[in-house]
Amino acid sequence: MSNQLEKIKELIDRRAAARLGGGEKAIAKQHEKGKYTARERIAMLLDEGSFEEMDMFVEHRCTNFGMDKKHYPGDGVVTGCGTIEGRLVYIFAQDFTVSAGSLSETMSLKICKIMDQAMKMGAPCIGINDSGGARIQEGINALAGYAEIFQRNILASGVIPQISGIFGPCAGGAVYSPALTDFTLMMEGTSYMFLTGPKVVKTVTGEDVSQENLGGASVHSTKSGVTHFTAQTEEEGLALIRKLLGYIPQNNLEEAPYIDCTDPIDRLEDSLNDIIPDNPNKPYDMYEVIGAIVDNGEFLEIQKDYSKNIIIGFARFNGQSVGIVANQPKYLAGVLDSNASRKGARFVRFCDAFNIPIVSLVDVPGFLPGTGQEYNGVILHGAKLLYAYGEATVPKVTITLRKSYGGSHIVMSCKQLRGDMNYAWPTAEIAVMGGAGAVEVLYAREAKEQENPAQFLAEKEAEYTKLFANPYNAAKYGYIDDVIEPRNTRFRIIRALQQLQTKKLSNPAKKHGNIPL
Repeated sequence: MSNQLEKIKELIDRRAAARLGGGEKAIAKQHEKGKYTARERIAMLLDEGSFEEMDMFVEHRCTNFGMDKKHYPGDGVVTGCGTIEGRLVYIFAQDFTVSAGSLSETMSLKICKIMDQAMKMGAPCIGINDSGGARIQEGINALAGYAEIFQRNILASGVIPQISGIFGPCAGGAVYSPALTDFTLMMEGTSYMFLTGPKVVKTVTGEDVSQENLGGASVHSTKSGVTHFTAQTEEEGLALIRKLLGYIPQNNLEEAPYIDCTDPIDRLEDSLNDIIPDNPNKPYDMYEVIGAIVDNGEFLEIQKDYSKNIIIGFARFNGQSVGIVANQPKYLAGVLDSNASRKGARFVRFCDAFNIPIVSLVDVPGFLPGTGQEYNGVILHGAKLLYAYGEATVPKVTITLRKSYGGSHIVMSCKQLRGDMNYAWPTAEIAVMGGAGAVEVLYAREAKEQENPAQFLAEKEAEYTKLFANPYNAAKYGYIDDVIEPRNTRFRIIRALQQLQTKKLSNPAKKHGNIPL
């Protein structure tokens, strides 16, 4: 065999060894836990045959604590680029079969190189997390590695989409990278995220809690709002990431992918003409409205189990990707509270950063009252949503379906927050407050002097409702651009979005604003 062929054979052997990560036994252990390996996950996520691996032969440099005897090519993370539906993405996947995927200095350098490439090429960056945390043997070098990654997360924010998949442990400082990215997905039953583990919690606070109850997928999807999606299987989770990327552009200078639309733009949805109950206190399901007006009824909801009084997610109108923000009358009557405000605000800011128009469906009776909300800073959280809408320069179309009262009317993309097209259904009630509350303020003294105060207040409430609980008073001042027939909503939104395609609007020059955090 010639010298050249020997070298080629060595290369092939080295590649084969690197692809085994921590070895066949470690791979078998990973499979026993119901988890795939880093390379298997990448193969499932990317278009077949598109993955180009980088830094396959990188090894750690640590010699402490016997680490000089433990060397694996690739050192615990697989990095590279590939395509999803033909579009370029960069990816890193932590390899739990190598030192439990713990982060070393060289691992961080590999990840940072990929993130830098993604920024240069203007392509999304996907991180698959499955790691025991910092590699303790490397001490401060591992911490420095995390900080280098976080700095890149920060600089890439709003420039390229960043998606984190939590497919195993993610604890300690490692949780901050997913927290800084745009979307996080967690696996039910096999993944968890927390700053301090159950043992530390027990030592410091005396609280006895399991990993799942401290930082499992159910906790972060329902209570904390840390994660945006959960999946029962890894196949489902990876398919969800592929689907999500179909709604968002490659970077902040491009538009989201356009899909040929087979759903007629002038399709009338007669069911919407009687979806609003006659009783103003009776709920209806906003999902039915969304499903009726978007292309083919397809809606990718985000954070569906967290703060259910507001609905956010992606859909398409005539093939164009849009972000939908909608109050949900079926849950807490659709009121805004601290969590709903934060949830809505971050989504609005994502859409604005990546040139995705925003369609708001409004039915909001106000902010949730009470000491719990006030002590929790509902004023600041409500201001976040207000700030997000007011700052956004993308096309904004607002439809008021029923209630839109007081401060919550302003916060939900009103005309004065530079709403481009603001429509209302004939059932819309746009006022400072509901009739019952208003007459108690306006006529409290007079009511005491009446023989039948209840009847007097009822008459005054009817007067107030007739005068203000309709869309025409707002339309009279130009605060509503048109009152539309509900069944025609789809067509009017599409026409508005077509009109707004050439919209140009910029904010005052500044380093950045100071959003209330």
